[in-house]
Amino acid sequence: MITASVISHGHGIMVCRLVSQLLECPEISKVIVTLNIPEDISLPKNARIDTIRNNFPLGFAANQNQAFSRSSEGFFCVLNPDITLSENPFGQLISVMEKSGADISAPRVISPQGKVEDSVRRFPTFLGLLARVLRLSTGQVRFDVTSQPFYPDWVAGMFMLFRSASYACLGGFDEDYFLYYEDVDICVRTWNLGMKIVACPSISVIHDARRESHQNLRHLRWHLTSMARYFWKHMWRLPQRNESSVQRNKVSSVI
Repeated sequence: MITASVISHGHGIMVCRLVSQLLECPEISKVIVTLNIPEDISLPKNARIDTIRNNFPLGFAANQNQAFSRSSEGFFCVLNPDITLSENPFGQLISVMEKSGADISAPRVISPQGKVEDSVRRFPTFLGLLARVLRLSTGQVRFDVTSQPFYPDWVAGMFMLFRSASYACLGGFDEDYFLYYEDVDICVRTWNLGMKIVACPSISVIHDARRESHQNLRHLRWHLTSMARYFWKHMWRLPQRNESSVQRNKVSSVI
């Protein structure tokens, strides 16, 4: 039913833990682990695991598209290695997708301390970035565990569940992004093609965020480069969506 794709860039222990959790979920038919750099990793011995060893490091988008080319399941799930499954989220996510007709779904993402992370946002704009710099706004959509499923602008690539047919129709992630903003980009293209994204607040996963772009100059350069590419590509073609429409457009009306 679902192919799960996890990229390891020296994340061996995290990846092994996540893969073990994924294998406990009956909806997971296949787990593709991409080793982006050489590393020794002790994955569980299971026929559902497919390992890709890259000859040289690829970006997030290229790695996920490469993994998708090995998938034949009806759904394709992208997960960061620092995700922990506190419960099986897949049955509920698929149920909401089937009832709402959504093409992409995402759970509520929380920190190890239980705080809701900013994984569901409004589309970035120049004014929005200025507001964040001035600390007038975070760009985050406010919700909690009691909120109904809703249609947000975009969801973060730390956990995205796609219909495989929709992923193929979108052409996957844009490989011109090496790291960062490829998730925003694919969500813009999703809405522009008349497809839908649904966020499911009652379903949660844990994310132990590293925030590399705040600590590493190379990651910061990738972040800024991807941001510039995003604005150059989409500044004139953003879907006409805003916070009020996100809050009004509840999925509860169709489930």
